[in-house]
Amino acid sequence: MDGDRSIAPQLAATRSDLLRARHVPGEIYASPEIYRRELVEFFGREWLFVGREEQFAAPGDYEARRIADRPILVARDKRGELHAFYNMCAHRGVEVAQGRGNARMFKCPYHGWTYDLTGQLTGAAYMRDSEAFDPAQCRLPPVALRIWRGNVFVCFHSEPRDFDAAMAEFEADFAALHTERCRVADLTRIRLACNWKFFHENLMDFYHVGVLHAKSFGARFSWTPENVSLKPGGGIAIRYDAAPSTPDGQTRFAKAPWLEDRPDSFACTGFLPPNLTLFGRVDCVKLMTAWPLGPDACEVLIYLLFPEEFFADPDFAAKVEVYRAYQEVIYEEDRGMIESMQLAMASPNYAPGRMSIMEKPIHHFLNAYLDRMFGPAT
Repeated sequence: MDGDRSIAPQLAATRSDLLRARHVPGEIYASPEIYRRELVEFFGREWLFVGREEQFAAPGDYEARRIADRPILVARDKRGELHAFYNMCAHRGVEVAQGRGNARMFKCPYHGWTYDLTGQLTGAAYMRDSEAFDPAQCRLPPVALRIWRGNVFVCFHSEPRDFDAAMAEFEADFAALHTERCRVADLTRIRLACNWKFFHENLMDFYHVGVLHAKSFGARFSWTPENVSLKPGGGIAIRYDAAPSTPDGQTRFAKAPWLEDRPDSFACTGFLPPNLTLFGRVDCVKLMTAWPLGPDACEVLIYLLFPEEFFADPDFAAKVEVYRAYQEVIYEEDRGMIESMQLAMASPNYAPGRMSIMEKPIHHFLNAYLDRMFGPAT
């Protein structure tokens, strides 16, 4: 496209070695055209984390959402199998479910077509006389669904890439966190006035921790660029030292049983393109996604997981609230910075600055992004 040529010189600057590189031009975060391409190239092709198995514990449990401009419905059928489909009636495309809950079937609120929990059409009034209409061949359009260690992923592409291959690096790096033996203790939703990429860049930007978060957790945090492991396609794994995510840096529970041999300062971060960031601590795991709502807006979902054993603690809810409230403080510190960056992206006066050695993860992420969106550097 024409825009590719106009920003090509600035993309070359980002593609330089880290110590010579600059950040990407503002169009990458502000252009409606680039945003539309991202929805196809990343969110239309990759495996996307959409929730946890325990959120669909019983037959009939479902959730309807809109992600990356696509209405989706996830439901567990009567046999206990989990399914995903487009939340679009096969008649006129109306969404057949809203929110989350438990249902025996789904009924279109417009013309009353009904579907079972596998997405199969089971009833369509006044259609008997329609020629060549076969209800058995009519259903909610299916969406590919797979599960990795209790985490539910979907892919909108008609021919998804192999799921095990897509998760291989994450499995190797983070299997020891045993998220399949954890449950969701809290789910926080935050709406941000910034591009979806800024949220994840901020989470891999340890450069700012000692400045912006100096009064929250920055003093209990230690890492070097050598701690970063770069993965194919922009993925990242980082090992470092950090205290549990509480105001005083002390766990409110205990170590996860499978992390008993790790120090209290055990910490790790992973990024799985396009939009899943994982944080591991000695007592919990956080899974975070930023769903695009436009070039300059996104909705963030933060899943706070604890080992299933911890849920029996009589003070469990009060203890979890300590983590949730502290998390809110940190992300509100971040909000002002990333929303301020977003304002600059549409300004004609913005010029991308030089990168620091401390921005190794971001440099890797952005270069993989540019390769995917604009083709490899020549």
